[in-house]
Amino acid sequence: MNRRDFLAGAGALAVSTQLTRRLEGEPATEKDGRCCVAAYYFGNYHEDKRNLKAHGPGWTEWNLVKAATPRFPGHRQPRKPLWGYEDDSNPKVFERKIAVASRSSIDAFIFDWYWYTDGPFLESALTAGYLSASNNRDLKFAVMWANHDWFDIHPAKMAGARTLQFAGAIGPEAFEAMVDRLLKLFQHPSYLLVNGCPYFSIYELYRFVQGFGGIAEAAQALEKMRSKVRALGFPNLHVNAITWGVKLLPGQSEIANLPEWLDRLHVDSATSYVWIHHTQFAKAFTTEYRDIRNQYETYRTAAAKSLGRPYFPNVTVGWDSTPRTCQTDNYRLGEYPYTSVIVNNTPEAFKAALRSARSFALTNLAPKDRIITLNSWNEWTEGSHLEPDTVTGMAYLDAVREVFKRS
Repeated sequence: MNRRDFLAGAGALAVSTQLTRRLEGEPATEKDGRCCVAAYYFGNYHEDKRNLKAHGPGWTEWNLVKAATPRFPGHRQPRKPLWGYEDDSNPKVFERKIAVASRSSIDAFIFDWYWYTDGPFLESALTAGYLSASNNRDLKFAVMWANHDWFDIHPAKMAGARTLQFAGAIGPEAFEAMVDRLLKLFQHPSYLLVNGCPYFSIYELYRFVQGFGGIAEAAQALEKMRSKVRALGFPNLHVNAITWGVKLLPGQSEIANLPEWLDRLHVDSATSYVWIHHTQFAKAFTTEYRDIRNQYETYRTAAAKSLGRPYFPNVTVGWDSTPRTCQTDNYRLGEYPYTSVIVNNTPEAFKAALRSARSFALTNLAPKDRIITLNSWNEWTEGSHLEPDTVTGMAYLDAVREVFKRS
């Protein structure tokens, strides 16, 4: 079922017009109280030549999902996708994702988008899957440059050093090549615009700065990128930062806090990727969803006051990174992915968190800035997925639809 079918009937034109205006950055009205709902998408569910070299022919992250086992009494693993172990580089597969997301009141996918010194990684979910889907006009998309170091944790042993496969910090030449690819994506009719500007999010600001050797050089590179975006006819580039801490680089002392980083880089907005970036787990195999939510919402309030630019609230489905651990080892708590597991993240609890985020957005953000990020569409090996499984079915997507229903 595509969005034309979904919107058929009385009032369809009005709904479509309101949605288009919201996604293109035109102000919403206080009366309708609308928000743009954007779910992160992790595209490691298709074959990629880097993964095949590391793990062998046919490997995808579904291998870890299938191999997951209960790590302690009462632990729900493995999780089985309701739609099967699909190839997300297949446009037919993506057509269903788009149709279901759209009728669930999700407005956009923000792709976890990887670019290293030698080029792209896991890009086929976007380029071969989403962009080749016949209904990609029904759901906007944007990219979050996931510029973190990529270690071999598929799966991870608790003891011993982990192998660094791809370094997240890239220099000016690789960044320029990346920008050229992004400029083509920005011009797609379905690209997410905020106030007419392409939305571009950066996962690790300090890693970006590290690649350029300093914040002044990184800021200059971003300004050059903005000028190229303006040359295409856009008003500017909307730069968004994922907020989860600032790390000083060796030999640097001038950056004291995150707001200063955001100012120096002329960042337009901030958001989060997942709640656990701002919270502490219980010192036990399980942590209550309500506790993590309460901690995050305390952070959310502080971020809205201190960052000096719009902060887009995040809602996280859950957390369980045990599929990325070595299944033959006895489970114990330690560093990621050997963390506590969030429990009692029921669809009802998730729905309450969505309502809280919507209230925050309506209270703290101007109509043009009312974006809410969701973790995530398909983080199966981190236990935070909207995509239906065989136990909860469509319940989490139904919660999104009910809270953000279009009228």
